[in-house]
Amino acid sequence: MAHSKSKVLIIEDDTSINEAYNLILTKSGFEVQSAFDGNEGIKLIKQFEPQVLLLDLRMPHLDGVGVLTKLGDTLKKTMHIIVLSNYDMQKEIDEAYKLGAERYILKAWASPLDLVQIVENSLKA
Repeated sequence: MAHSKSKVLIIEDDTSINEAYNLILTKSGFEVQSAFDGNEGIKLIKQFEPQVLLLDLRMPHLDGVGVLTKLGDTLKKTMHIIVLSNYDMQKEIDEAYKLGAERYILKAWASPLDLVQIVENSLKA
């Protein structure tokens, strides 16, 4: 499926995961940008205007909940927000949902094909 107009922003501090997500989504036809911390990600959101945001919950400097807190409600309504983690962070996950996240993914359980399907399903919603 071609996604030439669908933009995805990945905010993930783990370089390997960030690059893997970027590669699989780019190969699947999405236009992809990456940030490696929350502050960089907020700047990119305003410039890139993604339809889907893949947001790690645990990052140094500014974590995922911090990113969601800093984004205005209007800006959050312009994109589908999927939060990611490899940790049991129920308090942060609940807070992310309150702040506009649509879905939570445990990174260790999501294969590359799962990730593409999750992003596609978000865009259909």
